[in-house]
Amino acid sequence: MTLTELRYIVTLAQEEHFGRAAERCFVSQPTLSIAVKKLEEELDVALFERTKTRVHPTPLGEKIVAQAQIALEQTAAIKDLATEGKDQLASPLKIGAIFTIGPYLFPHFIPQLQSQARQMPLVVEEGYTATLRHRLRNGELDVIIVALPFTEADVVTQALYEEPFEVLIPTDHPLAEQAEIQPADLDQYNVLLLGEGHCFRDQILEACPNLQHKADNNSSGLHAATEGSSLETMRHMVASGLGITVLPQSAAGTSQYAPGVLTTRPFAEPVPKRTVGLAWRASFPRHQAIDALRSAICDGHGICTIIQR
Repeated sequence: MTLTELRYIVTLAQEEHFGRAAERCFVSQPTLSIAVKKLEEELDVALFERTKTRVHPTPLGEKIVAQAQIALEQTAAIKDLATEGKDQLASPLKIGAIFTIGPYLFPHFIPQLQSQARQMPLVVEEGYTATLRHRLRNGELDVIIVALPFTEADVVTQALYEEPFEVLIPTDHPLAEQAEIQPADLDQYNVLLLGEGHCFRDQILEACPNLQHKADNNSSGLHAATEGSSLETMRHMVASGLGITVLPQSAAGTSQYAPGVLTTRPFAEPVPKRTVGLAWRASFPRHQAIDALRSAICDGHGICTIIQR
């Protein structure tokens, strides 16, 4: 039994799909499948039920996966302790961000962070909040950038900035005649949303309750993009005349299109917004690395209002 095998079964239990689990573990699907089978043979138990459409832990497998999760978390804590006392800005910093933040924040803070900590290699990735949560707990990521609140045992969070939402519309849309948008103004239009799994979708539905009602009733007045779509997909769909959408301010730019194609309008008070923050394990000892990241984001991110601490 190896830590690698434990990581494989934890990831497989989360993804319930050999291909996706192998992709997350950066191995081929046969490699992961063979390793899982080898562990099952060693333990002499079936850890997973396999069908043509999904892979699901057996009742005993769920208990073993839960224990494997604990073992991986403890291993990450040991690694954290081992780095204590070393140069905190010398080893790689593994940073994760949710899909609706990463593409718009990375270009602002990465150059700044590389300038402030030249000797610290950076590893960055994007993912859903749930995926980043698991990778943080497993020690596969050191710090993640997510929308707050973010609650997880033994994880510290700190707010960075608040970001308002804006409505993205074609320039010839009726809403373009308004200086500000009320959430109820969206009711009569085709509003494009990200698919299930994106926390930004949930934030929009919370800010615009009538859209939630439409989504619950699968109304033809609300069209949701397939799961995994990006904010860029939403922008292109609006430019193609398929509807309107709501974006965080950092993603609401229209400069990539010819003048007169798209425009944005702010919401009226109280403006819907999200709080973006950092989350890291309480046991993570490289506080200087966290401080350097926070400083780089605050110094390099000029789009949103930084929360003064």
